Amino acid sequence: MNSKETERAEPVNFIQAIIDKDRESNRYGGRVHLRFPPEPNGYLHIGHAKSICLNFGLAAKNNGLCNLRFDDTNPAKEEIEYIESIIRDVHWLGFDWEDRLYYASDYFERMYQDALTLVKEGKAYVCDLSAEEIREYRGTFTKPGKESPYRNRSIEENLTLFQQMREGKFEDGSRVLRAKIDMNSPNLNMRDPVIYRILREAHPRTGDDWCIYPMYDYAHPLEDYYEGITHSVCTLEFEDHRPLYEWVLDNIHAIEPPQQIEFARLNLSKTIMSKRKLRFLIENGYVSEWDDPRLPTISGLRRRGYTPEAIRNFCDRIGVAKTNSIVDVRFLEHCIREDLNKRAMRAMAVLNPLKLIIDNYPEDLIEEMDSENNPEDPAAGIRKVPFSKELYIEREDFNEEPPPKYYRLAPGREVRLKNAYIVKCTDFVRDEKTGEIREIHCIYDPDTRSGRPGAQRKVKSTLHWVSARFAHKAEVRLYDYLLLDSIEEEETEEEGDRDFVRLLNPKSLEILKDSLIEPGLKNMAAGEKIQFMRKGYFCVDPDSTPDNPVFNRIVSLKDSWEKIQKKN
Repeated sequence: MNSKETERAEPVNFIQAIIDKDRESNRYGGRVHLRFPPEPNGYLHIGHAKSICLNFGLAAKNNGLCNLRFDDTNPAKEEIEYIESIIRDVHWLGFDWEDRLYYASDYFERMYQDALTLVKEGKAYVCDLSAEEIREYRGTFTKPGKESPYRNRSIEENLTLFQQMREGKFEDGSRVLRAKIDMNSPNLNMRDPVIYRILREAHPRTGDDWCIYPMYDYAHPLEDYYEGITHSVCTLEFEDHRPLYEWVLDNIHAIEPPQQIEFARLNLSKTIMSKRKLRFLIENGYVSEWDDPRLPTISGLRRRGYTPEAIRNFCDRIGVAKTNSIVDVRFLEHCIREDLNKRAMRAMAVLNPLKLIIDNYPEDLIEEMDSENNPEDPAAGIRKVPFSKELYIEREDFNEEPPPKYYRLAPGREVRLKNAYIVKCTDFVRDEKTGEIREIHCIYDPDTRSGRPGAQRKVKSTLHWVSARFAHKAEVRLYDYLLLDSIEEEETEEEGDRDFVRLLNPKSLEILKDSLIEPGLKNMAAGEKIQFMRKGYFCVDPDSTPDNPVFNRIVSLKDSWEKIQKKN
């Protein structure tokens, strides 16, 4: 097979097709300029990672630019902490906006002047209706809207009132500025939407300079235009807002306005993808913080041990669609396994220890067993692991009455200890008070060590272990899905916030404080990854110290996604 036959053309997603067409027609002079525009009202999650990878990726592919811009138009919910976390997360994912870091607040004066232009041209008016009255007057999908009694104020009166709004002469919520469009429009977003509101709230960047703030649907198209954005990529929930996006740009007389393009947001099975719901869990103590490893936040995934390479690979492989669907979370897990399988060193850790005593092993003998650091990487070399008379194995690796197809240790049964000897169980001892098995006794075959003639003797199971004399105690945190089932994610209504709590998995975190690890692992640095043989991939938590190492399970070794693909 020649190289041409093995090459596969990279599929072109529909956004790239639009860009290709625009470049062919020399629209925007052939420029390609995108942006990632988060609102700093929480931490980013895996859904935002898809948007980050898409926007920065399209820019790179087309020799274009991508800005990082904060849509900081609602100071009641925004904090510097969120801005700093977003900058950190986007950098961690591997993207750089160079000197193009912007804020909506950079443009507050220009937005205000554009709003004055709308008022002067009779395209915006000050309305005294309350928020509840505005909703009532707006109508429904089947009922047309009703005009505000303030809709036909004179331009002079509207200018005076809007200027007085800025000067702080009215109470919060007493007046708004609305675009004058069409109260009979089939699109509710076009029924005279609010574009400015009074809000006495200190802004993280502008302080108390402003007491009126633009609404997102008004500010966002202006930000795109001011920055020279060509393709404004957003998720499908903004599709119905596109006519308003275009109306704003048309009515400020924008030259070469950007175009809004919508794609399907990432919905991940058994995962909470609503920033509002994530905040609810944090504020009500269901999880610890935004970087809780059970959360799909980028900071949570990072703390758990996910790598930026795995996340970027996942985002690239799920593609870009025009319709919403749910991606199986097991595919995300598959991507991190693929990545860590190549780079993570192997080691032995016993999570639920059970003592194993080799009765015929010399009392004072200590041997060093050669162990591969990573069979996927020959250059990784080997390490020496101490072996002694008293060991620990996993409690689940012994069964006094083994069920069918149980091939691990049981009375009278032989197993191999990884990189060491074959042992045979001869007895076990129970705790007199609890009745729990306290220790098991074995004998070993000295000829079965690796490199000796008996090493080729076959047994049905190989167990990992640690030396009782040299093992170090560690805390291990086992994370599972936060949700028992998938939920429909909506960002519009808050009524379901408490409802979804019933789907929380009560076993999403299990903490094992008496686990034992190889002695060489106690000094691993926070963030380092390791594969505990037979138990999964783990990451050193920031809480870890040499005296109390703490490991988070990133993902188990069982790759159900890969099995599904093989069956298909």
